[in-house]
Amino acid sequence: MSAGSGWPQPEVWREPTPGEELALLRRARSVAVVGASPNPSRASYFVSTYLTSATGFEVYFVNPRASQILGRPVYPSLAALPVVPDIVDVFRKAEDLPLVLEETLAVGSPVLWLQLGLWHPAVADAGARAGLTVVMNRCLKIEHARFHGGLHMAGFDTGVISSRRR
Repeated sequence: MSAGSGWPQPEVWREPTPGEELALLRRARSVAVVGASPNPSRASYFVSTYLTSATGFEVYFVNPRASQILGRPVYPSLAALPVVPDIVDVFRKAEDLPLVLEETLAVGSPVLWLQLGLWHPAVADAGARAGLTVVMNRCLKIEHARFHGGLHMAGFDTGVISSRRR
């Protein structure tokens, strides 16, 4: 669901333009995936696989109930990370988002990215007032692939460059 399709609109926050999204993806060096799951059937696992294999991002996983995802350590919180992530990519329930915002602000990360299906006007407004760039209802994997030539209907790069329909 997009901003114009029935969700209440935030008062302060505004959706980043495609150019602004591209700029923040180019600036970013590290991503923390909050709510990362070791379960291969979860969206966070699929996105994490892409982020670790097809981007230059340093990827950190945050989940207090997991110890390892994709062979990497998992941290219990953003505060436990060894770096301040450039992007906090969130896979949590909407009711958990105010806490994630607090944690994001506390560690000093500049971008709060709420994955597809996550729309929280109060969190977006509070984040914008605090100086964060807030992206809502967007998939980091899809947006990265869109700007880097790897977007395909199935969500992966086919390796074929052609304008011809099959």
